[in-house]
Amino acid sequence: MARRLRFNGTGSDINGCPSVHEDLDSGEVIVHGPPLTDPQDVAQLQHLSEGEVAVVVPQGVLADWSPKVRRRQVRTIDLDEFNGLFDKFEHTAWRLETRRRYASDETTDRWSRFIVTGTVGEDSELSPAYNRFGEMIRTQTAQGKRIERVRIVDRPATTGQLYLLDGARWNIGLGEDIRNLWRADADRLRLPAEDFWLFDSRLIALLRFDDDDQLTHVDLITEPAEVVRCSVVRDAAWHHAVPRQRFMARMHSDE
Repeated sequence: MARRLRFNGTGSDINGCPSVHEDLDSGEVIVHGPPLTDPQDVAQLQHLSEGEVAVVVPQGVLADWSPKVRRRQVRTIDLDEFNGLFDKFEHTAWRLETRRRYASDETTDRWSRFIVTGTVGEDSELSPAYNRFGEMIRTQTAQGKRIERVRIVDRPATTGQLYLLDGARWNIGLGEDIRNLWRADADRLRLPAEDFWLFDSRLIALLRFDDDDQLTHVDLITEPAEVVRCSVVRDAAWHHAVPRQRFMARMHSDE
């Protein structure tokens, strides 16, 4: 069975070598870089067994991108405390949304209406929970703060993704900037299969789901290397993501 590898970072801006990857299951670190080939250099290495290859990696790459389990700052919070983060951020709240389904969506009147009519309905028909989130968007963006989101979409899109594409017009109308990216492009960019909010480029709220696609809790992470990694993910996703109307036009042209 293939490993689940995550690209952590690289020390090169040109060809991505040397680079550090992390096995998400075992925690092992995979490093690749230019091989050490000079026989006099190789002769100085201890315990280099047959079949092993030594690679040259700048110290900074390991310092910046190797997992720092002992220093990792993670605090698990419940959903009430998570919701409170949207009242406290100072500048930006940015979301990566990668899942094919969110079970909580399917319990709402909006979902039932969408399944029957193909639309989630209008503002006046939204539930109190949606209205509270909408009021937060309106209040925070009125103060010049940015709320942004990139949603990954399969081809063909799942029912849950079509539901979110339709409902996004409501969030956008209130001030949130929501863009979309095909999963094939996300894979090409090596975006992680993670759902997280990044607040003020300093605090990660990593969303945790169970096997039934229910959001169960949130891990808060402030470790600098993780914040930088998520910021790199944000920059890549935002650069390539497409605004909703243009994305939907392309999607319909492919049908």
